[in-house]
Amino acid sequence: MWRDPDFRGLWTGQTASQLGEHASLVVLPLFAVLTLHASPGELGVLRAVGQAPILMLSLFVGAWVDRWRTRTTMVLTDLGRALALGAAAVAGLFGLLGLPALLVLAFTVGALSVFFDVAYQASVVRLVPRDQLVRANSALEGSRSAAQIGGPALGGTLVSLLSAPIAAAWSALFFALSFLSIRRIRRAESIPERAEHSPRVWRRIHEGLRFVTGDTVLRTVCLASAAFQFAFAALMTVYLLFLPRELHLSATVVGLALTAAGPGALLGSLLAARLPRRFGYGKVLVCAAAVGDGIFLCVPALHGSSAATITALLAIGFVFGCGGQLVNVTIMAVRQTVTPATMQGRTAATITFVGMGTTPLGSLLGGYLAQEWGLRTSLLTTAAAMLLSPALMSLSPLARMDRDLPPSPDAPQTATHAKH
Repeated sequence: MWRDPDFRGLWTGQTASQLGEHASLVVLPLFAVLTLHASPGELGVLRAVGQAPILMLSLFVGAWVDRWRTRTTMVLTDLGRALALGAAAVAGLFGLLGLPALLVLAFTVGALSVFFDVAYQASVVRLVPRDQLVRANSALEGSRSAAQIGGPALGGTLVSLLSAPIAAAWSALFFALSFLSIRRIRRAESIPERAEHSPRVWRRIHEGLRFVTGDTVLRTVCLASAAFQFAFAALMTVYLLFLPRELHLSATVVGLALTAAGPGALLGSLLAARLPRRFGYGKVLVCAAAVGDGIFLCVPALHGSSAATITALLAIGFVFGCGGQLVNVTIMAVRQTVTPATMQGRTAATITFVGMGTTPLGSLLGGYLAQEWGLRTSLLTTAAAMLLSPALMSLSPLARMDRDLPPSPDAPQTATHAKH
């Protein structure tokens, strides 16, 4: 797998892209909180605007990706994000990066990220044999873990020591590097041929929705993902306010606290290649989700900015990253295995739409709760809500999956979804 230059190009590009994305996810909120003195409600709106494209565009993007080269989509979106953040850096240096401009930037980067994320998930199936999907996903998720290690720390440090425009410029450079790496992919992709009278986009979207809702495993993934993403978006809105305002931590320390999920996610990626085969996919999914999500219940008990508090935050982030990554890699392998090649883009987009589509509402709720209930009570409430996701998985057939993945659909079955 690693000898394949096309996979190496995808891996390098995805790593750089994730590094730029995770850095910008810290830079924009911190700039709003520390420089523009945004209120909890304004921060909730900023995060919701950045996440709104998931709800608005995912289904259309899935229909698009199933009919076009994923390489082209990823290259264009990398270029767009690099230009957007580069323009923001210039605007910030001239003092023009106010909250309205920040909202436009967040929406633009979020929209382009939807295209990239759906395309790169579909590209794995087109580049890697099915019997190597777990290894390939583990490698790609490992690179995302590395980005989680470096991105938040770099973003928080640059905002603290230099400025938000400089931090935005660094994110633009990472997207430019991803653009150059993915351009090196030369393999011709096996995308479905376009019929002379191809189905309209709404019909293709409906096919994706019908396929996912008709599959018990994929339907459970959607529901559990929606519950997690809604609660997590609410929690992170409160968390980004709680660390600097309640615990009085600097932007650098906030970045380090967020970074702690990276090493944990790296460990989770390595464990994901082994644990499901040993203990069963269902047990690993439920246990990893319960431990990783439940660890945030410890955060409201922290006080002050002492070394003990910072150490606890790092440990909490590490456990969350490890559990979350175990779930991510395992779920992706299951999803890709039960999905025909012609449906990969639409399946990824449908799950993203249902799951991640709840994040704007969660962010708005988090901002509202922080403003009305206070930071500590809101944090405890949203952390408890995250446990709904492992609860849903434990009550579904997903929890009973054994050590072997479900059988892949045969080629003649790709057009008949009822059998799933």
